[in-house]
Amino acid sequence: MKRILLAEDEDVLRMLIVDTLEDEDYTVDEAPDGEEALQLIEKHDYDLIILDYMMPIMTGLEVIQKVRANDAKKHLKILMLSAKNQASEQNYILEVGADYFMAKPFSPLALLDKVGDILDED
Repeated sequence: MKRILLAEDEDVLRMLIVDTLEDEDYTVDEAPDGEEALQLIEKHDYDLIILDYMMPIMTGLEVIQKVRANDAKKHLKILMLSAKNQASEQNYILEVGADYFMAKPFSPLALLDKVGDILDED
């Protein structure tokens, strides 16, 4: 079973995403902020990390930078979610180290399709 970390500070959106992913038999760990996400990344191995861009304590970009600086974790696949969907912002997010980008708002089924595509690359 594939294990995913979801870091999203909006409770309702986080619950919706977790329910959607768990309905498809993914194991999902949750973090309400970047700092907790980083702690979970240090403790567990994930097949995919889904990060919100704007989170309290530590942004998704800061989490990416720390993950990419860690030799043991820099291989992890990262999908960034953001309402900042201008092309220049998307390019910056990818340059910082995200592997994939998805603009908010999105449908849960579109996210599920994206996650399936990413995890099928293995």
